[in-house]
Order: sequence, then structure tokens, then C-alpha cells
Amino acid sequence: MARQFAVIGLGRFGSSVARTLVNAGCEVLAIDESEEKVKEISDLVTQAVELDGTDEKALKAVGIEDVDVAIVAIATDMLASILITLLLKEIGVKEVVAKALNARHGRILQKIGADKVIFPEREMGERLAQTLVTPSVLEQIELAPGHSIMEIVAPKAFVGKTIRDLNIRAKYEANIITIKKKVPHLTKTGETDFVETVNMTPKAEDRIEKGDHLMVIGKDESLSKLKKLSCKE
Repeated sequence: MARQFAVIGLGRFGSSVARTLVNAGCEVLAIDESEEKVKEISDLVTQAVELDGTDEKALKAVGIEDVDVAIVAIATDMLASILITLLLKEIGVKEVVAKALNARHGRILQKIGADKVIFPEREMGERLAQTLVTPSVLEQIELAPGHSIMEIVAPKAFVGKTIRDLNIRAKYEANIITIKKKVPHLTKTGETDFVETVNMTPKAEDRIEKGDHLMVIGKDESLSKLKKLSCKE
């Protein structure tokens, strides 16, 4: 059975979250006070409803307590965001994720029971800064508090060495879990093209080559060491 999500607040952020969840095969209940915003997304989601998210009876009427995760995507109206988060927890929604406008707003949301507080603008800024400072770090995704998976372009210090030579686990307390390579081949027209190959089970004797993309998993502090290594290049 597909996981069920509710997205309350259909601004740019909320609409984007709803669309992404639908594309991932999830069931989505989209909620907003604006008739126009509800109409815009109604054909894409499982159910779109025009209602006031601070109305407890209205939320219960659409079965909000049955969803696996409710996302409070309202941030500009801090009072509404706080009231909705509080209502969802009181109703018994399993997991509540709330968008915060600033640190103070975030602390309040945490204190009233939000299971996760997100700062989209701040996170986007941090990600942009990271790509500018360390362009070899392609992406980093949090798996659990303090642990992430990161995709990097192989640092020069890694090129020509095997995984055994690098001894990543001992030096960085991290593991290379995937190696992506660009392999040249000739097309029908005789031109050279490159095909990406993905090694999902790297072995100790596998050698790192220039341009390889490495998926590395570990503690955030350990991955920071790899970032610094890339930053020096």
C-alpha cells in the first residue's frame, strides 16, 4: 500500500513537495484555503481540498488522522503554522513535518511537538555555498541525524589507487558504496561517446580513476574530512 501524505499549504514549496510525492508513487491529500491553488493541483494529487488548516473539525472530516505524514508547508503566517502543527499532534497524526521561517519559529515548532522542522531557504543557501566552495561535492543527503550519504568527484589523491589502498574506513570512518564511471565507446557513426556504468558492489581491488563519482556513506563529521580534501584541490 502506498504511503499517505497530507500537504497543508500549497504555495511554491508545498506544491513542489506534493508533486514530488505523487511522482514517487505516494498518495497525497493537498489542503489550502485558496480555491485557486486547490484547483491548480487537483488533477495531480489523490485528493485536493479547500479548507482552513486551523479548523480541527474540517481536518478530521477529511481523515487527516489516517495519513502517515503531514507536512505543514505554511511559514509566512507563523501563528497558523504553529496552530496547525499543534492540532495535527493533538489529532494523532503519526508524523508531522513543519516548515519554519526562522530559528525562533523552528524552536517553537519543536517545542509543540513537530517531529521534524525544515528550513528550505536556509538549506538551499547552505547547499549553494557548498557547491561554490567544494564543486566536487555533487550532493549530500541526510539519512539519519548525524549520518549522510554523499556523492563526490574522486579527489586527485584517490586517483590510481584501489579501495584497499585508500583504506577509507580506517582513515575517514566512511565507506564507498558505489562507483560511477564514464566508459568510452564508439557510436554507429564512428564518434566517441561515453556511457555511465555503476558499480553497486565495489571490491577492495577496484581502482579509482579520474572523473569517477563516488557515493560515500558515513558520519557527517567524517564526510566533512572528505569535503576538506576536495576543497584543497
